[in-house]
Amino acid sequence: MGIYWKWLSINTMIDLLNPPWSLLSCLSSLSFCIFLFIDFFFALSLYLFLFCLSMQIGISSTLPAQNLHVYQARRANFKCQKSPLNPLTKPHPCSQKPCSSASSTELARQHLSNLDKLLQKTNQADPEQVIKAPTNGSIETKGKGLLEGLNLSRLWPEMKAAEEMSPRHLNRLQRLLSKTMEYSPRNNLGSRWREYHGCNDWSGLLDPLDENLRREVVRYGEFVQAAYHGFHSNPAMSTDEAPLPRHVALPDRSYKVTKSLYATSSVGLPKWVDDMAPNLGWMTQRSSWIGFVAVCDDKREIQRMGRRDIVIALRGTATCLEWAENFRAQLVQIPESRDPTQKVECGFLSLHKTSGAHVPSLAESVVEEVRRLIEMYQGETLSITITGHSLGAALSLLVADELSSCAPQVPPIAVFSFGGPRVGNKGFVDRLNDKNVKVLRIVNNQDVITRVPGVFIGEGSQQQQRNESFSRVFNMLDNNNPWAYSHVGTELRVDTKMSPYLKPNADVACCHDLEAYLHLVDGFLSSNCPFRANAKRSLARLVHDQRSNVKQLYTHKALSLNLERDGLSFPVPSCLPSPSG
Repeated sequence: MGIYWKWLSINTMIDLLNPPWSLLSCLSSLSFCIFLFIDFFFALSLYLFLFCLSMQIGISSTLPAQNLHVYQARRANFKCQKSPLNPLTKPHPCSQKPCSSASSTELARQHLSNLDKLLQKTNQADPEQVIKAPTNGSIETKGKGLLEGLNLSRLWPEMKAAEEMSPRHLNRLQRLLSKTMEYSPRNNLGSRWREYHGCNDWSGLLDPLDENLRREVVRYGEFVQAAYHGFHSNPAMSTDEAPLPRHVALPDRSYKVTKSLYATSSVGLPKWVDDMAPNLGWMTQRSSWIGFVAVCDDKREIQRMGRRDIVIALRGTATCLEWAENFRAQLVQIPESRDPTQKVECGFLSLHKTSGAHVPSLAESVVEEVRRLIEMYQGETLSITITGHSLGAALSLLVADELSSCAPQVPPIAVFSFGGPRVGNKGFVDRLNDKNVKVLRIVNNQDVITRVPGVFIGEGSQQQQRNESFSRVFNMLDNNNPWAYSHVGTELRVDTKMSPYLKPNADVACCHDLEAYLHLVDGFLSSNCPFRANAKRSLARLVHDQRSNVKQLYTHKALSLNLERDGLSFPVPSCLPSPSG
């Protein structure tokens, strides 16, 4: 820098001897600027070269050559980071020298103390089974990165819950999108099986949802998926001969199918049509495979459940004539009832009671098979579980009513229904309650099927807060109004908007889909808690069936994981169709 001062002094003297506009002054100023730039560039280059050389010497003198790529250079004035042995801090891959010998000794003691605490810890519970409440402390979240620190959910408030509960790591998302089914652990129900079967109307088990009950509900829903698959694998049925035995792939190998069930749709045409075309019977009456009866046949599973379980699974609407039966919504009296106020929907009763040309009615088949199983396993502890979706949920109530009086000593009967419509009036509800039939209705808050048929009078008039002076009027409307329907049993209500994977504005078909129901049940904690982060159920089937209703984040991840290339060729228990119906 001494050169610069000499140069400046020379130019100052020249400026004093000459006017400021002289040619010599301009040239000297220009040459000074050029010289200053060249010298500064040279000095900067020399400084960078010496810095790189010193850092290379420093690293190579302390670290092995083969491990140079693992470590990064650190400036001396950087702050010392906390120990990676401390579980409350985020470990850093970079090494760092202690600031002083005293602080080094102090940190070493702290590290040894933390390591000793870690080694003294006993076996802890599975983190996927323990749900911890969020804290407001300053503890950093493990794996929290720069993008998470930005808290982008504040920019989109409606996506806040989804962003908070979305899986942050690709390996977790890959597991959820995998084709391998994963279940919650099966605990030993033992002496509590009656409680899970509804002896106390599932009191204290629904909100928050008991983990054992969640596992049982999902398992019974998969039996209904097996019924869907059994029908769609061979929907055709001959009208000229009796049907052959049908193979059903059950999701639970501890059960075996003992009987196939058929329902016959019978929609009458006007008399003048029958007179003009008497051979149109095939258009007005048709039998279809609708479900099965299965019994637990595994000793270990019987011991785990505390009893031998008989399952009756019924699918939803799948044929045009079944849809026609659904729209026959007027209430009619139950044939076996002596009480004229006990009524059910006409179409459901027709499907339940009508016999086909080569198959008995659904009511006759179920009663005959259950009587046979009760006699076969006489002396054992038995239970009857009826499960169905949509139309199958409605028929499950009629089947439960039929079985409740089929034998002198009938085992406990419970119904697990998914997305079921209303079936009868208040008299029918009282009839099932008197027979001690337990019903658990799983209802999606956005599913419109659960709100039909009927009008508000039937269910609204059951409120105890109504004025006593109008009680007689409401009772008269309940008993005489052909549209006064009422729901049966205890309700477990889930919500599509609680799922971080489904769009909040999912369409009607998605909200009624059985796989969506099982997905929501698997993630349900309680009515005031978000979707559980440790949900087990695979998302692959949900993405495949409801692509337009799944958030783009997960559909794009599915594409990146080559699920489309694989064609989603699930094994049979994982790909059971569950169309809306």
